[in-house]
Amino acid sequence: MNNKKKGGKLIVFSAPSGSGKTTIVQYLLKQPELNLEFSVSATSRKPREGEVAGKDYYFISLKEFKQHIKNNDFLEWEEVYRDNFYGTLKTEIERIWAKGKNVIFDIDVVGGLRIKKKFPKETLAVFVKPPSVDELKIRLKKRKTESEEKINMRIAKASVEMATAPQFDYIIENDELEKALKEAKELVFQFINNKPEESNKSSKKEE
Repeated sequence: MNNKKKGGKLIVFSAPSGSGKTTIVQYLLKQPELNLEFSVSATSRKPREGEVAGKDYYFISLKEFKQHIKNNDFLEWEEVYRDNFYGTLKTEIERIWAKGKNVIFDIDVVGGLRIKKKFPKETLAVFVKPPSVDELKIRLKKRKTESEEKINMRIAKASVEMATAPQFDYIIENDELEKALKEAKELVFQFINNKPEESNKSSKKEE
C-alpha cells in the first residue's frame, strides 16, 4: 500500500472509552458536505449485543487476526487488552479511497497516532477529552454493558490515554455535546476544504 490515494483525507477521532467520540463520528457521517465514510475496524473480540458484523466491526478470530499481522495486512493494529486485538485493514481504506471519499476513524489513541505518523499531511487527528476521569466513570457505568472490573480497567487505561492528547492536532473537550458536535464539524470541514489553519488551533491545544 503506497501513499498515493484515489480518495481524500483521513479524519481520526480518538479518545478514552466513554468520552463520546462515537457519538461525534456518527453525527459527522450524517453531514453530506463532508463526504465521509466510516472505516470499519477489525477485532478479535466477540460482538457485543446489538453490534453488526461488517458495520460496527469485522469480527475475526484471534488466529485470523495474528495471520493478518504476519501478512502485513494492517495499516495499524494494537493488542488493547490481552488477546483482544483491534486494527485497520489496508483493504478497508483502499475500498473507501476508491470511492473518492474521505475516511473517518473512531479509533484507539495509539492507532490514531500511527495513522497520523504514516500520513501526516492527509490526516486530521482529533482527541476527544471528557470533562474529567470521574465523569468518564459515570458515563461508563450508565452504559451497563461491562463489569466493574472491566470499567476499572478502562479508567486506568484512560489516564494513560489522556496524556497523549497534546500529540493530536486538536483537542475537543466534550462537556457540552452540542458544542462539541459543532466544533468537530467545523474542524473537519475546514480541513477537507484546505482552509487556512488559523482557526485558533492553539486554543484547541492544552498549554
